[in-house]
Amino acid sequence: MNENMQKYLEKAEVLIEALPYIQRFNRKIIVVKYGGSAMVDDELKKQVIQDVTLLKLVGFKPIIVHGGGKEISRWVGKVGMEPQFINGLRVTDDETMEVAEMVLGKVNKSLVQLVQQLGVRAIGISGKDGGLLKVDKKYSDGKDIGFVGDVKEVDAQILEDLLEKDFLPIICPVGMDDDYNTYNINADDAACAIARAMKAEKLAFLTDIEGVYKDPEDPATLISELRVDEAQKLMDEGYIGGGMLPKLQNCIDAIEHGVSRVHILDGRIAHCLLLEIFTNKGIGTAIINGEENRYYHE
Repeated sequence: MNENMQKYLEKAEVLIEALPYIQRFNRKIIVVKYGGSAMVDDELKKQVIQDVTLLKLVGFKPIIVHGGGKEISRWVGKVGMEPQFINGLRVTDDETMEVAEMVLGKVNKSLVQLVQQLGVRAIGISGKDGGLLKVDKKYSDGKDIGFVGDVKEVDAQILEDLLEKDFLPIICPVGMDDDYNTYNINADDAACAIARAMKAEKLAFLTDIEGVYKDPEDPATLISELRVDEAQKLMDEGYIGGGMLPKLQNCIDAIEHGVSRVHILDGRIAHCLLLEIFTNKGIGTAIINGEENRYYHE
């Protein structure tokens, strides 16, 4: 068999392997939290958007929730302010909020543009639009960190209407409180709240790490599948620290509130979303409830 034919057969095998997943998730909602390096590198950005667009075209109902932390820090620095963080959360005064909203709006429309270029209709909205994300003021260990919001309510009807009309919603994590003040929302928190409200089949976090490690110093300890009780145990026993702690807590909350499974993926790997969702042996960490197996048809 010549080499070209072999390549074509391999492509066919990949498509056949994807088939059960395409069947299982047809018309199901998947929330993708998009952040980290994959937002800064233009090539990776293009690949992530290609992945999400492909998911849409094969029958999924994707929703993108994006961050913009690195870009916000860059602009905060540009206007001569010093970015400040407490327990990993950005301290957001009036001026920082103004910059954050401006930057997130810019990021939002650039993602809409990329999706539109691939022939899929996208709508970029902020959590303020239509009262999509209602928030309370968030405190960090009792400390006031300014205009940082905790999502208390998601108007799922807005997103259901957009999905019904065949749009791909791209959401900017900014919301309002009961007095209509503007708040910055941690994008992980926003994605988690939206996935819960939409009863999403999947929630995928694109991050700058390969997944959850038993020992962060040892790449060989990457855990490819984790039940909620196991994840809780790792946290309780002190194996999980830093930025992974709130992320894992978000994953557990999402599963406990009806999201079927959560994926933590390395957004620096080209087409990581497709590899995780459409192959028998995904590449990140899948967090599942006790009843489910990750690999459905082995």
